[in-house]
Amino acid sequence: MRSDYDGFGRVRPARRAAVAGPLTAEALRDAAPGSLLPYGNGRSYGDTCHNDAGTLADMRGSARIVAFNPDSGVLEAEAGVMLHRIIDYCASYGFFLPVTPGTRFVTLGGAVANDVHGKNHHVRGTLGRHVEQIELVRSDGTHTLSRTANPALFAATIGGMGLTGIITRVRLKMMKVGSLNLIERLQPFATLDAYFDEADAADAANEYAVAWLDQLNGERGVLMTANHADDGDYRTAVHAPRLSVPFELPLSALNHFSLRAFNAAFHFAKARKAGRDRVTGFAGFFYPLDAVGNWNRLYGPAGLFQHQSAIPFETARAAIPAMLAASRRAGQASFLTVLKRFGDIASPGVMSFPVPGYTLTLDFPNRGPKTLALLDELDRITVEAGGRVNPYKDARMGAETFAACFPHWHQLEALRDPALCSDFWRRTALMLSKNGNGSIATDDLQQTLTKVS
Repeated sequence: MRSDYDGFGRVRPARRAAVAGPLTAEALRDAAPGSLLPYGNGRSYGDTCHNDAGTLADMRGSARIVAFNPDSGVLEAEAGVMLHRIIDYCASYGFFLPVTPGTRFVTLGGAVANDVHGKNHHVRGTLGRHVEQIELVRSDGTHTLSRTANPALFAATIGGMGLTGIITRVRLKMMKVGSLNLIERLQPFATLDAYFDEADAADAANEYAVAWLDQLNGERGVLMTANHADDGDYRTAVHAPRLSVPFELPLSALNHFSLRAFNAAFHFAKARKAGRDRVTGFAGFFYPLDAVGNWNRLYGPAGLFQHQSAIPFETARAAIPAMLAASRRAGQASFLTVLKRFGDIASPGVMSFPVPGYTLTLDFPNRGPKTLALLDELDRITVEAGGRVNPYKDARMGAETFAACFPHWHQLEALRDPALCSDFWRRTALMLSKNGNGSIATDDLQQTLTKVS
């Protein structure tokens, strides 16, 4: 039986030990090296939220929203507050999250630590661009971070995977919107070239843009664009899932037959509504899978791997079809295949994932060595294209792949709190350090991070 302290991919045993957070500076100072890790809501797919050699600090507890200024749109909240609570609280004032991931069931601190992106990166960048201040507890005390106060630590903490300290409070600038409803338009496409030809114009004309791909049937898909309506409807949806997977399935329910049927039905339903604007609720557009409780159980007891890559513009038209073709050759069906365009808005975070180009997300049931071999091939294509594999979604990439994607990883390692570590960091960065791959002088690091922030 699995505990609550798990990664969302569920490809490995969960860590059962946990302590109540937030932790004090004294507790961090007295802790053994690498023995602690803050834990949000466990929606990271891989092992960035695992610390099996130590203890997890559960940050949820009685976390609260501290203040909100409806004139400036600045929210202050404790790190364990869930995004759905922030949406509910700010909606009545006419505000929404400036950037949101594909689920609202994540903590604010986790969203900052992963520097999440959304369907509007081309307009707003990552969430880190909208963070004005962070309160961070470290072994050497409590620090207030911003672009001007402790800028190096601020830059390392945004996207720092919870390794620079315990984020306890965040000050975030929300986005004023005319409604929580969206005006959505659907545009089917038959080939990836057709999508690439339209993606730039779609981004230029819309706040949000994302494409769904039918990975099993050639290159067809649907480009979905949206903007906030001006109808003044700020009602928030009921958060309880309408459906739920009540128990662990003995086998994966996702195979070529079920996925082919789902993809055909989905494509038909979307195509029927294509070519005209329609009003849709924010929950259905941003968080469709939140409507199904424990949907990750559909992948069976072995769990799932998610592979997300960021590919530069100049290599995307070759690399993305190559990754889809590799998946088909391997006989691996991706249940959720999403393609988005990243803009050129840089994040203040040193370890932020997006690069100008495109990002492809693939979900695979864990079928052991066969799936791992495919993921290695997808890594190879990504690295050769000059891209990155998302560490916040990863559960198995090698240290060499990580170094190729993030050659500046040692900048985070230099500012990592000694009490904190994760299983991901041990198998990537610390393995590189053990092998003598990469170091940087402290003075040079401070200068580099100050320029970034």
